[in-house]
Amino acid sequence: MSVTKQTEILELPSYIAGEAAGGDLLDVIYPYTGEVAGRVRQVDGAGLERALTATQPVEMTRWARHEILTKARTLLSERAEEFAQLIRCETGLCMRETRYEVGRTQDVLQFAAMEALRDDGQIFSCDISPQGQARKIFTIREPLKLVAAITPFNHPLNQVAHKLSPAIAAGAPVILKPSEKTPLTALRFTELLYEAGLPPTMLSTIVGSVDEVVTPLIADDRVELVSFTGSVAIGKTISRTAGYKKLCLELGGNSPLIVLDDADLDLAVTLAAEGCFRNSGQRCTAVKRLLIHEAVLGEFTEAFVAKVAEYPCDDPADDATRVGTVIDEPTAKLLESRVEKAVASGACVLAGGNRNGAQLEPTVIADVPRDAEMVVRESFGPLAPIISVRDLDDAIAFANGTAFGLSCGVVTNNMDAMLACVKGIRTGTVNINAVPGYRIESSPFGGVKDSGLGIKEGVIESMKYMTNVKTFSLPW
Repeated sequence: MSVTKQTEILELPSYIAGEAAGGDLLDVIYPYTGEVAGRVRQVDGAGLERALTATQPVEMTRWARHEILTKARTLLSERAEEFAQLIRCETGLCMRETRYEVGRTQDVLQFAAMEALRDDGQIFSCDISPQGQARKIFTIREPLKLVAAITPFNHPLNQVAHKLSPAIAAGAPVILKPSEKTPLTALRFTELLYEAGLPPTMLSTIVGSVDEVVTPLIADDRVELVSFTGSVAIGKTISRTAGYKKLCLELGGNSPLIVLDDADLDLAVTLAAEGCFRNSGQRCTAVKRLLIHEAVLGEFTEAFVAKVAEYPCDDPADDATRVGTVIDEPTAKLLESRVEKAVASGACVLAGGNRNGAQLEPTVIADVPRDAEMVVRESFGPLAPIISVRDLDDAIAFANGTAFGLSCGVVTNNMDAMLACVKGIRTGTVNINAVPGYRIESSPFGGVKDSGLGIKEGVIESMKYMTNVKTFSLPW
């Protein structure tokens, strides 16, 4: 049942140190209907220069930073439904997902507020060595002078919060460039942070072209850190462009869920469905490959196909919908083509596969060749390719067989198998009897190989790379 209604079109400016800015309007499209969901004003090269000049640190106590983040969390809680609806209109994600994202963002703000109060200094006694003296060495952390944060479309609130909240807690000013596909939520969140008491010069949020804004921002020597979440190709371009500065690149994934022959199959099926279909499969940690032990392949496949019925794909505004759209129709067509190529190579679609505009049904594909495009490359959508593995060694080898190394999940009750996966799979995260993406917002997060470069994300780790350690010593 369709419940989507056309409402008044939202128009927002870019913000340079708290001031509305920008000229040309950029349309933001609601993927489900193709209608304009909102418009934002873009800055040009001159606007970027204003942002680089105006975005400056402000001396604040830890308590003041804590209070800003706490107030922001309260405001977001009060406006949770408003933000959830806005995310839906930008992304086409269903309300189940957008409300969940708002809840996760409240956690990010809370953890950052807590960390703002934590004393991060160390003390070293120098007289513990024969070469030492009667002195003590102290360390303090000083915030970076300017951070550039570039965020993707798939989590337009939570990814923004993962850049901005640790920066606020650490005292580092930020120029934020959100995805041009989903900038409305980032701009509304910027307004919320100003309202919560963030000094305006601590944050600029700008939308603009790659040539005029993004590339010069990345390359500018005044920027001390570029923190980016997005595709591998863009991440590698950023690493070539940035020059001599800190980088945090959280990139793509091709996360497997390994189901061994002793697994709880009810749990495995649930994890597979949630891992493949949540957020319309548009997460870097989403399950992209189901590696199922041949001894339980038939039983798992039958139960998994039945499970798909619990994930209706319909109007994102309808509370009964569990899978909305992907970000746009070209993306849906790309995913559809990967399914068609796999079928042409001998695979079989067991459930779903139908596309309507930007909406692709949750799709289960069996007998998928190991070299299929949907398996080798990151398929950012609700695809569930099933691949039979002979044993644990085969599963580990195949899990390691792509350029990615972000996360994986393993379903087993065998402790030796658990440890073998933890030790043997080259990835940033191994979750036992959980989806690859399981984490809390304060824990370290990131990958190896093509899945990431630099220090990990997560509130605590992010605060570290948004500061520099200064050491000093005194006679003692």
